[in-house]
Amino acid sequence: MEAKVSVAPPTAGSWAFEPKWDGFRAVMWSAPDPHIDSRSQKPLLRYFPELAPALDQLPAGTVLDGEIFIRTDDRLDFDRLSERLHPAASRVERLSREHPAELAVFDCLAWCGADLRDAPFDERRGHVLDALETLDAPWHLTPSTTDRARGLEWFDRFEAAGCDGIVCKDRTGPYLSGKRGMIKVKHRRFAQVVVGGYRLHKDGGIGSLLFGAYDGDGGLHFLGHCANFTAEERVAMLPRFQALHAESSFSGARVPGGPSRWNQSGGEYFAVQPLLVIKVSYDQMTNGRFRHAARFEQALPETSPKSCDLDQLVRPAGPGVSALLAEAG
Repeated sequence: MEAKVSVAPPTAGSWAFEPKWDGFRAVMWSAPDPHIDSRSQKPLLRYFPELAPALDQLPAGTVLDGEIFIRTDDRLDFDRLSERLHPAASRVERLSREHPAELAVFDCLAWCGADLRDAPFDERRGHVLDALETLDAPWHLTPSTTDRARGLEWFDRFEAAGCDGIVCKDRTGPYLSGKRGMIKVKHRRFAQVVVGGYRLHKDGGIGSLLFGAYDGDGGLHFLGHCANFTAEERVAMLPRFQALHAESSFSGARVPGGPSRWNQSGGEYFAVQPLLVIKVSYDQMTNGRFRHAARFEQALPETSPKSCDLDQLVRPAGPGVSALLAEAG
C-alpha cells in the first residue's frame, strides 16, 4: 500500500499518525519461504545479508511491512543504504559488517498463516505489537499515535533524525495493496538558486534546469534540478538559455553530467552563464544536495546570483533515531 501527498494531516475521520522513515520500503516474509521484497517486489536480502537471521525470529506464516534503514551518528543515512545496491557481493558483505542495517515495522499483512489485509489497521497494528514483543534487534517498532497534535509534533521534532514527514493511516481501513490508501505529509522548503545549465527534453525544448548555490569559496555548488514545465514553456525557454552557453558553470567535486550509482553513463548537459536566479521548493537534502527533483516556483530576475549561498539551506536540529524509537515505548 502506498501513500498520496497532502499539505496537512486529515482532521476528520479516525486516523493513526506515524513518522515517515527515510529508508527502503520492504515486506518481510517468515518461514516457510523467508525473504525480503522491495516495494516493486525485487529481492533485497542479496544486498542486506545481515538481515536474514532476523527472519528466523518470526512465527511461521507471518508477513510484516516496514522499512530497512541504516543510521550514522544516530541519524538515518540514506546514502549508506544506497551504497548496498552494488553488484559485487564482497563489497556488500563488507558494508554489511561496517554499517549493519535495521528494520522498522509498521504493519502486519499476515500472522501465523492468517491473511490480515482485509482487517482494519487497528487490528493489524495489534499484531505488530504482538510480534515486536518477541523480536530482538535488528527489529524495531514504529511509533504510532491517534493524537493528531502529537503526530504534528513528531513532524517537526524528528526531521533532524532523518524523518521527512508523517504518514496518516485510516484506522478502520484495510490494507490496499498497490493503491494509495495512506496519506503522507512531507516537509517542503524554499530556496533561491542560480541556474547553471540545462538538459534537453526528448520531445524538444528544455527538459530540466540545473541549479546551484555559492559555497564559501565562491564556487557554484550543484544542488539539483527542476523539470515541472509545460511543453510550451520548454520550447519558449530554449533560445534564451542557448544564448547563455558557457564552457562551465558548476565547480567542486560533484557536478552534473558525470556517472553516478544510478546512471553509469552520466547524462549530457549544457552549461550556461550563472546569471538567472529562480525560486524552487524541495523536500530533502542529502550530503549537500537535493535528494529529489525540486519544483520550480518563479523566476527572480531582480535578485543577484551572488546572494544565493548555501547558508540559506535549512539544516534542522533535534533528537536522533534513538529518541524516535523511544516514542514507541
